[in-house]
Amino acid sequence: MSPDERELLRLIAEADKPVAMSDFFHTIHPANFDSNVPEDDPARLVWTERQMGLYGASIALWEAELVRVVKPADGEHPDLVEATPAGRAALA
Repeated sequence: MSPDERELLRLIAEADKPVAMSDFFHTIHPANFDSNVPEDDPARLVWTERQMGLYGASIALWEAELVRVVKPADGEHPDLVEATPAGRAALA
């Protein structure tokens, strides 16, 4: 499990209700640049790449059955997930 996958799974497991995995993306990799910097600013580009990597981490957790979808996305809201018993065991 990658560090991003582990941290995302940890935050999901600690949540007291089902959550959208993307709710934690800014917690894991907060923006470290001024919001006024151009789109091609190196710091913004690195941050964007890390955010996209978290989508990959989300998919990996789901494919490994470490999280399960409790409430599917409905076009307005993303999937809400919770850690599975296997996910909790993977953190131990």
